[in-house]
This record gives sequence, structure tokens and C-alpha cells, in this order.
Amino acid sequence: MSREDTMKHLMKRAMAAAFAVGFAATAAQADTIRIALAETPSDELAAFFVALERAKANGLEYEWTAFSDEELAIQAVLSGQMDIGFGTPYAAMQRSKAPIRIVFQLSKLKFFPVTSQKYEKLEDLDGEPIMLHSRGGGTDSIANVIEEKYGIKFGERSYVPGSANRIVALIAGQTDATIVDLSNKNKLMKQEGDKFNVLPMFEVEASDEALFANLDWIQNNEEAVNTFVAALVSTWQDMSEDPTIISRETNPDGPIGQLPPEILGNLDTFYTDAVEGGLYDPNGGGEKAAMADLEWYSGAGQLEGDPSELNIEDFWYLEPLKAATQ
Repeated sequence: MSREDTMKHLMKRAMAAAFAVGFAATAAQADTIRIALAETPSDELAAFFVALERAKANGLEYEWTAFSDEELAIQAVLSGQMDIGFGTPYAAMQRSKAPIRIVFQLSKLKFFPVTSQKYEKLEDLDGEPIMLHSRGGGTDSIANVIEEKYGIKFGERSYVPGSANRIVALIAGQTDATIVDLSNKNKLMKQEGDKFNVLPMFEVEASDEALFANLDWIQNNEEAVNTFVAALVSTWQDMSEDPTIISRETNPDGPIGQLPPEILGNLDTFYTDAVEGGLYDPNGGGEKAAMADLEWYSGAGQLEGDPSELNIEDFWYLEPLKAATQ
């Protein structure tokens, strides 16, 4: 069975499961929202967990499960196993016809091609293997757009989740080219900048990570979703004013508080660099992000059709964000 056939089969199963649980979901407001993370808790998720703590203080109960990659998180929401997921499921939304909608942009696609000194510009990567985060994810879409913009074709693509893990692979000589986030790019260049190159890269405003859910579930749990989105907006806005708010509000008994001291001690630097680098929209993206996403993911081959003719409301549900930012 080809990968495309396998994905179609999974989508059909997910839709059937989603239909089966749909009636139960409409009965009442959810007592606890179930969140599908696309990776294990890390410094990159510290702001998200601060927002969760704020939402909990306002009466929202939650539980989370960390999946090994974005595709599994998407499938968990499609099947009804989870309520809210991490990712940018544009291809799944369009192909499955499931009423999945994005409600908040968590971060933008601020990633950087980093290579050994064999390469000096993106065109040098024509035919060369590259290591990316996940199949169909943000770095995969960046690679697709690089190919289109520069008229090149990467060689074999391998997938290793986590920018930090791909940096380790680069240092160990397991790859000569990868795409990593702002924080890990900065760490690499500070520690071993004389051994690696950061290739010139075009600006991207599209979403890297977003929160999405089934529209029926969103509308049947309006109060919980509004509380959650309001907490996210307040956290992102406070962070844009003072990035150290994240370390100060991190729960020492929560999943971020249990991370190694060297990571916790670097939270202020991480979020200061991220805010200065434009990684976060303090207003959660909204229509501006949705338009950028349609253009980007169409160019990346994950959406079919002219982006100017696609309807934002088929992919985003903006009401909770509008309520939180008024």
C-alpha cells in the first residue's frame, strides 16, 4: 500500500471513529479538555504550560498526552481520542473533509537552514540529503518551498523530531544539512559557529504550530475554549512585553518545572531571543496568520487550489480569538 493510500485509509478510519464519538461529545460541556501534544514537554512548550495554568486558575480542567509526532496528534483529534491538538493540519483538513479548525497560532515558521561548511547558499543543497523534523510538518514545508523558490531538489529526506536532536546529529556528522529553530541555531553558532554555516533564508510569517479542534466540539464547549484561548492570549501578550514572565510563572511541580536545571536556567534567554526574533504573535495570529498559512501551505504542496480562492473559515474558527482580543 502506498503512503497516500495508507493516509486515505487512516483518514477513513478516523472519520468513522469521530462520527461514533460525536454524539457523546454534544451531550454536555467537557469536564476536562484532552490535549494532544506533538512532542514531549520542553523549553519550547513552557509558555503553553503557563497559559494552561492560567486557564486552570479560571476553572479549566485539562489533561495532556505527548505523541511522538504531529501526524499522530492530528489523527488523535480526528478520531475523537483527543479534543485539541498541536500542529498545522491543513492537508488533513482539506483531504478528510473533517470539520477541523485552527483557533490559535502558537508560533511562526521561524526556522533556519544550518549546514556543515560544505555549503554556503541554498542552491548548493541541490541533490543533497537533508534532515527534517517530521513528514508533512513545518520543516518539510520549508524544504518544499525552498525547492520551488530556488529551483533545486533535495536528495533523501530523513526525519528526526526536535531541533536539539538534529543539532546533535549535525555535530556528530550524521547529517550535513538540517533546518532548526531560532534557539538551537543560536546555541550552535555560539558554541561551534566556526564549524557550521547558517544559510541565507527568506522571511516566513506562516504558522509552525497551531491549536486545532473539531468545530462541533469547539461550539459545544464554547465556554472552555474561550477560557483556554483567553489564557493563551494573555500569556502571549505578557510575554511580548516581558519574556521573563514565562520562567517566573512556570509551575515548579509541573512538566516544565521537572526539566533539567540547565534548561530551566535558560528559559529567559530562550524567550527573549524568540520574542525578539518574531516567533510569536501576541494576538494569536488570527486572520493575518490564516491568510499567510493558505499562501504558504499552498506553495508547500500541502493545500490544493489557488490560495486567493480558498476560504479562511474552512480552516480557522476565529470567534474565540476575537472574543479574547476585543
